[in-house]
Amino acid sequence: MVPKGLSVGRKQEETIMINDDLRHTAAAAVGQEPFARLFNIQLVDCSPGYALVEMTPTCETTNLFKMVHGGAIFALIDEAFQVSCNTHGTLAVALNVNVTYLRAPAVDVPLRAASREVSRNPRIATYHIEVTDNHGHLIASAQATAYRKKENNLFHAS
Repeated sequence: MVPKGLSVGRKQEETIMINDDLRHTAAAAVGQEPFARLFNIQLVDCSPGYALVEMTPTCETTNLFKMVHGGAIFALIDEAFQVSCNTHGTLAVALNVNVTYLRAPAVDVPLRAASREVSRNPRIATYHIEVTDNHGHLIASAQATAYRKKENNLFHAS
């Protein structure tokens, strides 16, 4: 949404409408995805080549040592990556995700993963994903590569 009193040109208005439609479509898709629901992952924001998702780890997502399981953190990373690489309307699937875990997050503290596109061509796209806690501490960092298929995905504007 454009703040009151701020005027924008026609092209900016079209971009805002496209991004609002994309956010709505993507948020609905994430909200209905069984895996995202299992981890209570929610889409906070997205735009072409970008996604921000959030979850709050619970005692059900801990490992043997009562710390947040790396698999739960990876699930958050993968959801951000999945949304960001599909925001262009072309079906994209993961080829590789390389994660570095930097800090153990606390249980019951919200985590956010932001995925940003680094490069994209018709077949391959790369992304950088960072997971932070609500204090801004970097929890994990990931590099991911997606294969872009020829068909459209559910985010494609028809």
